[in-house]
Amino acid sequence: MEITSNHSSSMMWFFKDRGFDDNNIQGMFRKCKRLEVLHQEKANENWEYLRSIGIQERKLPSIVSKCPKILALGLNEKIVPMVECLKTLETKPHEVTSAITKFPHILSHSVEEKLCPLLAFFQALGIPEKQIGKTILLNPRLISYSIETKLAEIVDFFASLGLSKDGLIGKVIVRDPFIMGYSVDKRLRPTSRFLKSIGLTESDLQAVALNFPAILSRDVNKVLAPNYAYLKKCGFQDGQLVALVVGFPPILIKSIQNSLEPRIKFLVDVMGRQVDEVIDYPCFFRHGLKKRLELRYKILKQRNLNCSLSEMLDCNEKKFLMKFGLLEGCALSN
Repeated sequence: MEITSNHSSSMMWFFKDRGFDDNNIQGMFRKCKRLEVLHQEKANENWEYLRSIGIQERKLPSIVSKCPKILALGLNEKIVPMVECLKTLETKPHEVTSAITKFPHILSHSVEEKLCPLLAFFQALGIPEKQIGKTILLNPRLISYSIETKLAEIVDFFASLGLSKDGLIGKVIVRDPFIMGYSVDKRLRPTSRFLKSIGLTESDLQAVALNFPAILSRDVNKVLAPNYAYLKKCGFQDGQLVALVVGFPPILIKSIQNSLEPRIKFLVDVMGRQVDEVIDYPCFFRHGLKKRLELRYKILKQRNLNCSLSEMLDCNEKKFLMKFGLLEGCALSN
């Protein structure tokens, strides 16, 4: 595409001065036709404002590449009001600049038409104000979703799982704001059906959704079913697998090769324990193999000490040493 207008030529130099290559520049002009008639002074004003609020210079090219129209938006009409409103939601430094960096399109939305209704929607679900801010700034893409056709549908789905009382839906959203971006029909409902098919009751499913909602957004065929099949192959029975999933939901999304298999091999081949011992302590799969499992097993073995998996692992370093009378003159690093 050839760019011939005076404004376009001016913007070409604007981008080149800031390190953009020709392909990137042409791509931005294709994304945003407004750049062809944009004054360089206007673009520079928006660029400098973004820098002034704490966005690092090295990150600005990526932000503008994702959302070129950010340079053409009215500074005082659009960008500043959104930034100022987002700052009222900020609970930690740099949360707003981080949100803009992740999803610069947030600045192109209207405070009155998009942000305010979104805040009201979350308030109606019983989410505390501070948590609302944290949720939106963690997943700023939320502002781009339709409340009526997307967010409300996901809330209805959670209600169908029995999570409609005591602000439980709000707690799920706060725990995993990214779950609101998935399709109910293509992802959330098939996952809930799979979990029910392997034996989880309604109350089990509610507990899993509250404790680890991310499991509902994982692909059944690519992730959940293969993990379930692997665990079954290891010798776990149906009821035991339900206990494992409810006790430690990430077990269905952990890498088989890098996480589950090495830990089970260590448990059986090195520690000499039965695989079903993890039923009483599903969080066994949460602990680091080298930094915790191997190290603590080595210490206990050297002193010929026996204990359950939970006694061995469910405590910090100091409590572990105190529990087995190893605190004086001993550290795990030894």
